Amino acid sequence: MRQVVLVGALVSSFFLSFSFPGDTTTLKPKPIYGKEAKVVAYILDNNHYRKIQLNDSLSSVILDQFVKSLDNNKSYFTTVDLASFEKYRYQIDDLTRAENVEPAYVIYNLFRQRFTERMDYVLNTLVSQDFDYSVEEFYETDRDKEPWCKNTAELNDVWRKIIKSQALSLKLAGKKQDEIQKTISERYTRLIKTYSRDVNAEDVFEIYMNSITEAYDPHTNYFSPAAADRFKQSMSLSLEGIGARLQTDNDYTRVAEVIPGGPAEKSNLIHNNDRIIAVAQGDEGEMIDVIGWRIDDVVKLIKGPKGTKVRLLILPSETGINGPSKEISLIRDKIKLEDQQAKKNIIEYNKDGKQQKLGVITLPSFYMDFAAYQKGDPNYTSTTRDVKRLIKELQTEGVAGLVLDLRNNGGGSLTEAIDLTGLFIKNGPVVQVKNSANRIEVGTDDDPTVFYNGPLVVLTNRFSASASEIFAGAIQDYHRGVVVGESTFGKGTVQTVIDLDRYITDSKDPVGELKLTFQKFYRVTGSSTQNKGVTPDVKLPTALDAEQFGESSNPSALPWDEIRGTLYQRTPVINDKIISGLNKSYQERLKRDDSLNRFVKETEETRKNLAQTKISLKEEVRKKELEEAEMKKSANDKLNSKLVDKELGKTTDILTLEDEYLREGLFVLSDLINSKIG
Repeated sequence: MRQVVLVGALVSSFFLSFSFPGDTTTLKPKPIYGKEAKVVAYILDNNHYRKIQLNDSLSSVILDQFVKSLDNNKSYFTTVDLASFEKYRYQIDDLTRAENVEPAYVIYNLFRQRFTERMDYVLNTLVSQDFDYSVEEFYETDRDKEPWCKNTAELNDVWRKIIKSQALSLKLAGKKQDEIQKTISERYTRLIKTYSRDVNAEDVFEIYMNSITEAYDPHTNYFSPAAADRFKQSMSLSLEGIGARLQTDNDYTRVAEVIPGGPAEKSNLIHNNDRIIAVAQGDEGEMIDVIGWRIDDVVKLIKGPKGTKVRLLILPSETGINGPSKEISLIRDKIKLEDQQAKKNIIEYNKDGKQQKLGVITLPSFYMDFAAYQKGDPNYTSTTRDVKRLIKELQTEGVAGLVLDLRNNGGGSLTEAIDLTGLFIKNGPVVQVKNSANRIEVGTDDDPTVFYNGPLVVLTNRFSASASEIFAGAIQDYHRGVVVGESTFGKGTVQTVIDLDRYITDSKDPVGELKLTFQKFYRVTGSSTQNKGVTPDVKLPTALDAEQFGESSNPSALPWDEIRGTLYQRTPVINDKIISGLNKSYQERLKRDDSLNRFVKETEETRKNLAQTKISLKEEVRKKELEEAEMKKSANDKLNSKLVDKELGKTTDILTLEDEYLREGLFVLSDLINSKIG
């Protein structure tokens, strides 16, 4: 058995949540799939942290999830189709234990038939239709809110609105009627070809098994042999591409996370929650529309050899689905280990006539070179060693305080999270880890020395997860520093990867792997980091609701709970009075700081855009919305330019920062320094 323990966040959605329409061939399961399903059910029943059995209740959840995995926008199946699936609602548990995965293939084959019917309707009827754009009507892009269609006539109307919306977008972009028809026809012809190739029984089995595993929790996943290879590549950061994790968002491909150190992050051209609507290769390649594509095929277009160019047409999150599109170019590259390592910077700030040097350490992940460590290499790379070296360098240069930036840090090594905490506290517990047998282990810093005892701010956002939450929570619980930013993601679980060939030894066919949740994190106070995450001491504006962009957005996520706290000794560094004073200073800046106020307004605008799911199909309304979005963007760009011009005339570097979160983190640090603590 090969077992890998994982504490990083969100590693599975890159490969999951897609569907596989194909040709008219009826797909059937291989005998090995039934054996795998039975083994997975056995492991889940006996080893998952949740300690629940695969039963009729879970069977019902699994059926709904599998149907949603195939038709997540309710645009293929009708209520008549759904009624035909009801015979499986309370049988999946029994069938799985009997090595029977028939429901997956019965449901999938009907889905493929419905896909073919929809594509025929689009190409033979809708593409040539002359739409009336003076009618007041809307298309709801998030059809999760809508009821399932009762019949073909209702499905036809849904697809009429889909194609009308796409045609109107092309019309407003200056396309003529014949060009619009040609573009949409090519779009769906390409979609059919893309979805019809390389589809096999294994793909269907993987979707079905993930509907079973994710009924336990969202981080328990089944990997087919092919997906397991991709997962290993992802964990070793050996994939070549733009450095972004993508997810399906209704008809769109959304950027779920920009990976630190990758081309996307370095370019600053594409950001979290931007939507990718088309992809082109090189300088001259045709821009291929990917609206409605499955995520796997979009990823194939975007990935490519190091050094090659890919062009993307995106809908920026700041202007939303009703705003203008934007074309960007990126050069593909590998995400190198050195790009994931901690980095330092010094920011100068003139506070009340006194010049301050403020240190910043950006930490993209909690890493450790285990191979070098096991070989006895004295120069092995690790988070704690690197941060320790950087702090020493910053102290030599005379910094008065430190910001540790954990934004977008999805986690990594638990040992490193504990050791890093030890640089800032005396010896003591850092995290409690509880397993499925209710046994609790305490991760402890045994080193009594404090390497850095100066003022400390920990910067977090919604995508700080897992090991990041352990560190930020410990710093907060020990009252050692101040957490500033957004509430964190809320992933307080640990996974292990199990090869199924340990249980299936007589198969000639390769078998997959199971990523299983088997432990849960708790802070030294006894409070779990699961679901709720870490709430900052000083909250900054956020466009992201936890219900949409956090662990709590998953219906099957493990709940927040508490256990008994462990003994630990708080420092006298931070107290309620200091936190209150820092928040008061932040509120004062809100009244007088033009840059901060602009950021608050832009954040609120982004929040509204992310919540906007209805698209008007009336040309007059759509045109007005597009013009307003462009005007707002232009006004913001001009304001940014004026602010930079105004601030570049000053001698202080902090005011020229365009990163408002970091800027505010540094202001909080400066206030902390001037409160004469640390």
